[in-house]
Amino acid sequence: MRILLLPLALAACATLPPATGPVHLDQPQRVGRFVVTPLAVEEDSRCPMNARCVRAGRTVVRVAITDGRERLERKLVLGEPASPGLVLDSVTPERMAGADAPPVDYRFHFSPAELPVSR
Repeated sequence: MRILLLPLALAACATLPPATGPVHLDQPQRVGRFVVTPLAVEEDSRCPMNARCVRAGRTVVRVAITDGRERLERKLVLGEPASPGLVLDSVTPERMAGADAPPVDYRFHFSPAELPVSR
């Protein structure tokens, strides 16, 4: 009986396909032809939801992007389209005054984005 369970246990350890919804650090998300993996929160200066702020702040996340052939790292800013046509469109949890979320609590969602045309 134990011999039959070993292949099942090993199969459960196999790499899962990229998610399509919000992901945590080191979890890949498929976005069109890309797979985006958030690696680290470089900055989170968003205005806490229980405070009043003069400026909104921003969130910067370092990500790995692959198209199956090459891998690059970029820093994406929440809400700003970036090359190669991606946008970090949501970050949770919301910030709270006096309490910083641990990195394990963060969730990110990425979407395809059209880049502005340079003239």
